[in-house]
Order: sequence, then structure tokens, then C-alpha cells
Amino acid sequence: MKYDFDEIVQRRDTNSYKWDSPEAAGALPMWVADMDFKTAPAVIQALRQRVEHGVFGYTHVPQAYFDAVSGWFASRHGWNINAEWMIYTSGVVPALSAIIKAMTQPGDRIVTLTPAYNCFFSSIRNNGCVLSECNLLYSDGHYTIDFDDFERKIAAPEARLMLLCNPHNPSGRVWTAEELRRIGEICLRNNVLVVSDEIHCELTYPGHDYTPFASLSAEFLQNSVTCVSPSKAFNIAGLQIATIIAANDTMRRRIDRAININEVCDVNPFGVIATIAAYTQGGEWLDALRRYLYSNYEYLREWFSIHLPQFTVLPLEGTYLVWVDCRSCDMDSGTIVRRLMDEQHLMLNPGTMYGPGGEGFVRINIACPRSVLADGLERFYMVVG
Repeated sequence: MKYDFDEIVQRRDTNSYKWDSPEAAGALPMWVADMDFKTAPAVIQALRQRVEHGVFGYTHVPQAYFDAVSGWFASRHGWNINAEWMIYTSGVVPALSAIIKAMTQPGDRIVTLTPAYNCFFSSIRNNGCVLSECNLLYSDGHYTIDFDDFERKIAAPEARLMLLCNPHNPSGRVWTAEELRRIGEICLRNNVLVVSDEIHCELTYPGHDYTPFASLSAEFLQNSVTCVSPSKAFNIAGLQIATIIAANDTMRRRIDRAININEVCDVNPFGVIATIAAYTQGGEWLDALRRYLYSNYEYLREWFSIHLPQFTVLPLEGTYLVWVDCRSCDMDSGTIVRRLMDEQHLMLNPGTMYGPGGEGFVRINIACPRSVLADGLERFYMVVG
């Protein structure tokens, strides 16, 4: 294997939020959405060269950054992005908050598909807006969009914006082009802006292709804002870098103003360097990573089928976050997670933190060496088996 994803990288005592937050000795964190793998060698080498320079002052973001982003999305996803559409910022969550500030007023309703990434809720709340929940339909271990309910929520007079997660966290769905078109058409008819968080876009698996929402039509492009970052796919979230893509000139000016008001307009040199290296030299590593992650998923799915067949492991179409239906258990998801930590020092995310529809589910981060995953599953069994 050219890239060794089985290598155990010691992350304890490195000020890792994921690994150093739990104080229990021997705790195994499979919660926070970062990976336990070293990033792509090309990224490490580019950062090493930058460190050797030894001076880390304020950063000018060069044209090479914009070229790297546009070149990657053109070659990997068939989406041609103009450099002038881009705004760089320190992360996707700060980007979402600034976009909401720019494009809504306090009291406006923001529609999202639930269960949903928990930071959506805080971004909505912190800007004085109101969450409008469109609960996904769940049947036979699969989620679909309730388009009748979605249209009702979007048509509400106070609805101004839709937060889309594409691919979807926590369900693991990769929305099809047809699903995205229906979302886009409903939003267009009702003059509702689509803001698409596409941070997990690189992490898709066989039979499930990521479609950039804004790439589907010129109308969708003008009625949407997209947020992307290499942070999930290349495990560089701590470098604090993301790109907002807004083709509509008026919206982009408003968003740029909000980025400055929120004081998230400056980025650090390492995030810029890492993005350029990832998007220009990281493709081969990423493809190997995706194969390893999917083999981890297959291992987990097989393990559940043997040891805990009463639990449903949902199909993993995208992300490295597996959504497991534990409702056959006599404990709610909060109790499961608490007992896992208390008795086995295993940290998972309870489904309740992702809003309506999450009760009875847990989220498992499988972006770790196979031996670590096996350890986590054994700990899981000791509590719920």
C-alpha cells in the first residue's frame, strides 16, 4: 500500500479537541468529525517548506489559491468556477453564519432537512432567525426528502433561506441530481435562497456521485451560495480555511461585508498553502483514502450483521460518519452514549444532537485505522450487546 492508513498516529497530548477533551484514561473518541490519519504527503511537504521560511506574518492569498480551487472543481466535479465568485474565510461554519447575517433579517425562517448538522442550529439561532424543520422520511433504513412538506415550509411567507448539506451529515446521503433539482426549483418558485454546505463533497463512495448544487443550472447558480473546504477530505480542519462561492454579484458583496463584520476575513498562511497543495497534488491520496474509508464501512456493516443484527446500519453514500439506528435497544441514544463513555470510555455522538428524527440513533466516526475501529466496536458491544 502506497499510503499507510493502518498506521497509528498518537494524537493524545497534542491539544487535539477530539482526543484530549475526554479526560478518562484510555478513552476512545469516535465522535468529532476529523480523521486519525496523516494528511496527504504533498500537503505535509508544502507545509514543511513553509515552516522552514520561519516568518509567519499576515497572509496575502495568491492567485494560485483561486486557481487551485477552480481547477479542482473543474477536473473532479465538472463545475467551472470563476475566481471572482470566491471569498476565502476561516471555515465553513463562520461562512454559514456570515451568509445568514448578510441575507436575512432577525425573525426570518430558515429551512433545513432534519436530522441536520448541529452547527446549523446555532448559526440560525445566533443570527436571530427561526429554524423551520423539514423532517426527512425514514423507511427501511433509508432517508428521502418529504417534498410535500418541504414545499410547504419553503412557501411560508417568512421563509428566506434554505440550508442544504450536500452530502448530508448525519444521514450519509449523497443527494442525487434529481433531488437537488427539485429542491432548487421549489426554492426558485418561492424566492428562497439556497445555501449549500458541501464540505463533505470529496468523500463519496461507489455508485454515489456528488453533484454541486450550483452546477445544475444558471438559475440555481444565481440563487445559491456554496461553501467548500478541503478540511474534511484532507484532515486539515485545524488550519482554518474555506471558500464561499457566490456568482451573484449583489449577494457576494453583501456576504463579503458580513465576513468583515464578523471578523473572519483573515486566514493563516498554512491554510492557504495546504489548500493549494491538496487541490493540485492530492488527488491520488484522496482516492486511496476513499477506498480505505469504504472498506472500514464494509467492515463495520458486516460486524453489526454478525454481532448486533437488530441494529440497522444505514447505507454510507458519503462522509465518514456512519448513522446507526439503535431503536431496537431498550435505551435511548443519550443513555447509550453516556453508558458507552462511563463503562467503556467510548465517545460517540447521540442522534438527539442533530434535532428531530435523531432520537434512537448514534453517529460513529470511522475515519481511523482498522484496529481502532475494531476496538471501538468491541467496546460498543460490551454495553449494548
